[in-house]
Amino acid sequence: MKINRTAQAGAIESSDVLVTVAPNPDGGIKVELETKRVIQKQFGKQIEKVILETAEKLGVEDVVIKAQDKGALDYTYRARVQAAIERALF
Repeated sequence: MKINRTAQAGAIESSDVLVTVAPNPDGGIKVELETKRVIQKQFGKQIEKVILETAEKLGVEDVVIKAQDKGALDYTYRARVQAAIERALF
């Protein structure tokens, strides 16, 4: 399944994340994480894994997923990535 337009889900508020999905002209799934340096160092790989697994589970390909983190938990990431992808498909 390919993404044809840009879409967002979430917010830049405490304990949330703003996820933006857009088509990737270079191909593949690319994850861009913006968060505090401490969070990136401690949880960056886990957060990227959750985002990547959610995108793969939904069957999307050739997408850039940008996440602006404000302390969200894994289930919030899953929900925001799914909502952004579904919005990009319609």
